[in-house]
Parts: sequence; structure tokens; C-alpha cells
Amino acid sequence: MKVNGKHFRTIWVDKDNPEIIKIIDQRHLPHEFIIEELKTVTDFATAIKEMHVRGAGLIGATAGFAMYCAAISSPENNFSTSINNAARKLIKTRPTATNLAWAVNRQLKAMAEVESREEKIKKAFTTAKQTADEDASFCRRIGEHGLEIIKEISKRKKGEPVNILTHCNAGWLAFVDYGSATAPIYAAHNSGIKVHVWVDETRPWLQGAGLTCWELGGEKVPHTLISDNTGGHLMQHGMVDMVITGTDRTTYTGDVANKIGTYLKALAASDNNIPFYVALPSSTFDWRINDGLKEIPIEERSADEVLYIKGLSSQNKLEKISICPAGTRAANFAFDVTPARLITGLITERGIVKADKDAILSLYPEYR
Repeated sequence: MKVNGKHFRTIWVDKDNPEIIKIIDQRHLPHEFIIEELKTVTDFATAIKEMHVRGAGLIGATAGFAMYCAAISSPENNFSTSINNAARKLIKTRPTATNLAWAVNRQLKAMAEVESREEKIKKAFTTAKQTADEDASFCRRIGEHGLEIIKEISKRKKGEPVNILTHCNAGWLAFVDYGSATAPIYAAHNSGIKVHVWVDETRPWLQGAGLTCWELGGEKVPHTLISDNTGGHLMQHGMVDMVITGTDRTTYTGDVANKIGTYLKALAASDNNIPFYVALPSSTFDWRINDGLKEIPIEERSADEVLYIKGLSSQNKLEKISICPAGTRAANFAFDVTPARLITGLITERGIVKADKDAILSLYPEYR
């Protein structure tokens, strides 16, 4: 996607030094556009853990490049131990998003196919680039498939704007390019279909307010920011035509782990007979887990993310302020699980499929 008219991906190799990986440090958006350089495994682990990068696809791509940089720094006589230590360090950073471990294990497998240290570094670089390129390509195809849903709704509304509600940020900032939940929206907008997006603010990190609104504004997609508790009211009054969210881990039976609050949107959509879609590339499926509610690990983050909020002050400075009485305790569950029964369909790079085991495995027969 474009920033001030220039195309950017969320992660890329420095054109002058291939041992440096560059990212958009998303902590500073929408007020500052800052590019950060990553070189060491610690750099990458910090960027993932502290949300310099976030979103399933981008976490996976970042982990892929992290393993490449780990290979560069691993000595010949201790390569295996060094690279496996790096893998463990990265996987521990965030437990819910399945793309993280998937990308790390993909790199371990790729490097095991060749012998010398130089070959392993070259293989890791090729695999990291392939992971990033696949993520962008898959998201573009998600947009093409999801476009058909929006087209049908637009026809029924006789060209009136299609009102889409989304939660958190599953846009290009959460992937390498295009995004998952936003890809169909961009495709519809670019094809001339009138769309309007209700953007959940998404506490406590406010990814909707800070990131999704920034993205949509940059692409000139009509949108309105709402508080997280507003969606149900809009649905009751016929102001939402469909819901699209992303996911950080989806079981092969169709249960979806996504940003906290997604489950409540799915309940409201079900009660109001509004289609609820989840957009994801195949790298976000967990082919080992059967019961999402019981088996998907839910990340618990620092209470400070709930107790404090960051924003631009009247003096045009980014400031962190307390919003609670001193001594207040807070719990910060980062994700919840939406059961498959509440999901109308999954929009993948291979097409749209029901959120159930047989349908998913028929689309991905290699995982049967």
C-alpha cells in the first residue's frame, strides 16, 4: 500500500546492506512514520514482543527474517545450537499467533536441507523472502475472493454503500501488504463499489483508531471510528451489512482466535442475522488443534496497557497518561476465541469456505 504516494511493505531488506531488515515501527503511528532497522535476534524479539510489528502475517514474516539474521550470526562450529536457541527465543515472544512458530519452523526445516553455513544463510534468506512474498500474494487473493461477497451485498442495496464493521487492525500493517480483513474492502473500493467501514477503536492498544483509520484514510476509503461497545447498537438498527475480522490462529475445525472483543461482535452479528466473515491466509491455520476454546493459548499482556493510554497532547507531543485511580488492578487478555458456529465463512487465498472441519480440509486436502 502507499504512504504519501510511495509504496511500502511493512518489512523489507535494506537495498544497500542485505544483513539489515527494515520495518515500520507501528508504535508511533498514526502521528509519526518511523522506519526501524533490525539486525540481531534480540532486535527482532523485542520488535515482536513490544508491538513494533504486530498482526499474524507480519509477525510470521518478521520471524522468518529474524531466523535469517540468526543464521548470519551463528558460528560454523556451533551453528545448530545457536540457531535453535534463536528459534526458542523468538517463539516465546508471543504465544497466540500461529504464524510465528510456523515461520520459525519453516526456516529450521529449510536450513536442514543444506550442509554448509554459507548454504544455510543463503537458504534462510531465500525462505524469508518467500514467506514475505507469499503473505502479500495470499492477501491479494483474499481480497479478490472477498470482493465477490461485497459485490453481492452492493447489488442487493442497489448501489448504496455497503457498511462493513471490522475489529482491531487486520490491514496491510498487520501483514506484508494488502491485509486480510481489509483486502476485500480495498478491492471493492478500487473497483468502484461504494463501501463504508465502521472501525472499532480496539482497546487497549487502539489499533483500530490508530492504525486502521490511518490506513483507510490513506486509501481514501470512507470510514467512521466507533467505541468498541457500539457495534451491537449499529447492528440492531440495520447499520451494518457485514462484519469482517482477521485472526491470529484458526483451528482446522473453524474456531478463531482474534483480538479481544471479536467474540462479542460475533455474538451480536449472530443475534441480528448479519454475516460474520474471518479473513486469513493458510499460514494462520493451526492443523494440530481441534478445540480452540480449550487449546489455543491466550496471551496475557502487561496491566499497564489497560491502566495507561498514549496519545498526542495539545503541545503536539506523544504522551502516556494514567486513566485509573492509583493502585487499580487490571487484567489484560489480548485475544478471545470465537466458536466456528458463529462464523459465516472463512475467506482464504484459495476461496471462501465454511468454518467447519470437512469444508476446511476439502479446501486444503494436503492436511487430511
